[in-house]
Amino acid sequence: MTGVLRIALRLLGARASRRPHPTLPRLRGRVGWGKQRARRPRSQGAVIALFLAGLALAPGPCFAAFPERPIHVIVPFPPGGAVDLVTRLVTQRITEARGWSFIIESKAAAGGIVATDTVAKAAGDGYTLLIATPNHTIAAALKPRLPYDWERDVVPVAVIANVPELLVSHPAASFDSFSGFIAYAKENPGKLNYSSAGNGTLPHVTMELLLRRAGLEVVHVPYRGAAPAMTDLLAGVVQLKLDTFATSNDHVAAGKLRALAFASLRRSSLMPQLPTIAEQGFPGYEGVLWIGMMAPAGVPAGTIDLFAAAISEAVRSEGLAARLKRDGIEPVGNKAAEFGALIAKEVVLWRELAKAVQMTVD
Repeated sequence: MTGVLRIALRLLGARASRRPHPTLPRLRGRVGWGKQRARRPRSQGAVIALFLAGLALAPGPCFAAFPERPIHVIVPFPPGGAVDLVTRLVTQRITEARGWSFIIESKAAAGGIVATDTVAKAAGDGYTLLIATPNHTIAAALKPRLPYDWERDVVPVAVIANVPELLVSHPAASFDSFSGFIAYAKENPGKLNYSSAGNGTLPHVTMELLLRRAGLEVVHVPYRGAAPAMTDLLAGVVQLKLDTFATSNDHVAAGKLRALAFASLRRSSLMPQLPTIAEQGFPGYEGVLWIGMMAPAGVPAGTIDLFAAAISEAVRSEGLAARLKRDGIEPVGNKAAEFGALIAKEVVLWRELAKAVQMTVD
């Protein structure tokens, strides 16, 4: 605002230094005219100065409140899945609370790279956002080339929610607990196998992390998607899978699968009797599908904070929080700095793991 004040002072100075009008001496004989003529420039300068000073002292710029139009949200998964569901529930809650409008678009291709590239190349005005998952950090760690710079072209906003993985096994397997699985796998290297939705997917990466820490040899069987991976687990073709509570619970309840352990740091309120992997000899181990929001580089920090606050408010609202928890989804709603630290940590972790076990990504 100092620039505005300078302009005001210049205007005042310019008007104060004006020479009298050339005709003024000849007209001074008229009673009262000279005084009126002399005052007019001063009053105009004062008005201008007051106006500009008012602008300088105003609490903020005179712009329309953000957002002025619908916000475009790119989701790297097809409609109907957990990530799409969480995105729609949260944006709907924000709409109800704040009146913002959202357009949800699915770009489910190349493990989220197409969606991320779309947002990375969008304008940094806050009207295009990305829904990201650990696929973002896995691609950054395992892909030798990406069409965007994962550190510079997209920036974190907030983690919306966490979906802890659940280690499940076929009931015909030769163990009925997590400790039994560890013992059997150690005695029978290479005889067990586990399924995943494909090379470089989160269940693949987090299972390999567990196997490395435990010193186990279990064969990975990659599928083209989570559905066929689950189908073969139910059929007994494979013995193990890291899944989620939402997609496994009905099978566990029906006796078609056996729940061995949660991959979260704390026990789930949905299965409080089921221990975590971390508390059974692997402290700090986590296998979590986080769902976060990111933005193109260049979005103002104030806008990032505004989105983070809206997300936090939405996921902590009583109705939505309860709705998410019923499906094993943990509301988060943190800040950009915390989300950024998580991304940086995972990229380093996945790079080290990939190098150690010769991991590839589809």
